[in-house]
Amino acid sequence: MRTLYACSLLVVAALLASIGQAQESAGKPAPEPVAAMTDEPCPPPLVVPPAVHALLTELFVEPRKLTSADFERLSKDPQFVELGNASRLRAGQDWAGLCHYRSANLGLASTAAVPRTVFLGDSITENWALADPHFFEHGTLNRGISGQTTPQMLVRFREDVLALHPRVVHILAGTNDVAGNTGPSRPQDFENNIMSMVELARAHGIHVILGSIPPTARFNWRPQLNPVPRIRELNQWLRDYAAHNDCDFIDYYSALAGPAGELNAELGNDGVHPNREGYRLMRALVEKQLAPYRR
Repeated sequence: MRTLYACSLLVVAALLASIGQAQESAGKPAPEPVAAMTDEPCPPPLVVPPAVHALLTELFVEPRKLTSADFERLSKDPQFVELGNASRLRAGQDWAGLCHYRSANLGLASTAAVPRTVFLGDSITENWALADPHFFEHGTLNRGISGQTTPQMLVRFREDVLALHPRVVHILAGTNDVAGNTGPSRPQDFENNIMSMVELARAHGIHVILGSIPPTARFNWRPQLNPVPRIRELNQWLRDYAAHNDCDFIDYYSALAGPAGELNAELGNDGVHPNREGYRLMRALVEKQLAPYRR
């Protein structure tokens, strides 16, 4: 059994909702917290049954063209629905996802293992471990959480990055800021959050790699938006900021984009998340930047 966080159930649930197939948890009250403040606020991790893991891999990782029948198949899977509902209930009490990797982080501390690199991000980072699990071995940690925006990442930056004492942090964020997953925000808010994470990392002697926001022409869960101009604008800011602040910058956008700013259909199944071929290209780009820190 794998932890729930090995795949992006929240994002998949959003995709289902966008076509009217999501299962709602209305009428199911969130469980009462044990206390307003406690030494152990996190419940045991949820798990994904192997059959659900295999289905998500088939639909979103292996290159293919998704159809409405695929979404219907997923939405009617009772194990997937149960996990999605449980995940949404937990997210309501843990906005920043501080419990998401807490158990894994504590396990690292007990072994005195020091990671070389932490990948911080949203579902595009989280799904990377689903598509290429062997990449996240030998001191490379995945700390992506589906659906997250930069304010959430900033809140958990100390726990999921600084406390692990890596040599490098790879920050890949912005897709969900553009989509407004945690509400409307200004471009300046995104920039402020990135700058704060970079400054925290540098204060702790951690080198920063900033990844460009990957391309997409349409959010399945926010189809009314046109994200292309904003993504291009923010990517230019990321490039300029990295150049003036001793950060590495990786242009994933150019490697993955089609002519109109969309995600190349051969490199992503749903128009937002890379598939296995997309991640293969991304790995080739980032390994060049990581090579000096793996010696």
